[in-house]
Amino acid sequence: MEAVLDELYTTPPSDFVARRETLAVAAKTAGRVDDARRIRAARRPTLAAWAANLLLRSQPEESRQFLELGRALREAYQALDADVLKDLSAQRRRVVSALSRQAAQLARDTGHRLSQPVQQDLEATLRAVLADPDAADQWAGGRLVNALTPPSEFHPGSAPVAKKPGTRSHTASPSPSASPGRASKDELAERRRARQEQLARARETAEAAEQRLRDERARQADVDTELQRARERTEQARRRMSAIEEQMQQAREECRQAENAQQEAEAHSRSAVEVVARAERAAHETARQVRRMTRGAT
Repeated sequence: MEAVLDELYTTPPSDFVARRETLAVAAKTAGRVDDARRIRAARRPTLAAWAANLLLRSQPEESRQFLELGRALREAYQALDADVLKDLSAQRRRVVSALSRQAAQLARDTGHRLSQPVQQDLEATLRAVLADPDAADQWAGGRLVNALTPPSEFHPGSAPVAKKPGTRSHTASPSPSASPGRASKDELAERRRARQEQLARARETAEAAEQRLRDERARQADVDTELQRARERTEQARRRMSAIEEQMQQAREECRQAENAQQEAEAHSRSAVEVVARAERAAHETARQVRRMTRGAT
């Protein structure tokens, strides 16, 4: 049943209702009334939501990395300085733009070109997935009905929980004799190290996502080149086929004319045979008359 719904939500919106009815009827015919009811309850997605669902199902590895990038960014966006935030924002924009273009290409491959407003809704959905853990969970389900709206700020998501007073750190435990000022400095250094590690993980995840997108674009370019070559070969074959069909048409016309000429010649031949036969009969009759006359004269 889950696979059926996954397949339904990657069906283009223009075909969604008809496909939903087909699947519901099949489930009901098989005796699965509850499944049929659940299928009929499925809502048709918008074009942007469908493209986002299609991206998730068609590119599972990239989608997984994108979700990981969102988790890493939400952690790294806490208490970072402006320069670092600016760098991460630039990486985030590049990844979202590249992934939305890839989703648009997937849609075009199915015969559905995304308009500029739909493309913008798709990019907004991907930005929401990076910024909001709830939006990430919705997209990860693969059954979006509407485009998602990104929040004004990044949500903490799975960020580390702050230490409760009185708990000890596993990485830096001040000695009992340490002063409160020293302990505060150690805690500050520990938080700084943790943030740097989070930032490093976020950057690594973003760079991996960008590299994979570059690889996918390169593969897409190769596919497009091969497609263009295939189209050219198809056009050449069509031209050759058209020339052959023209030659065949000309040959058929010549054959028809030859058959007509043959039929006329055969008719003339039959007429000539009849004339010869009549002439032979006349000649034979004349010869008999001459013989009779000759016998009578003697």
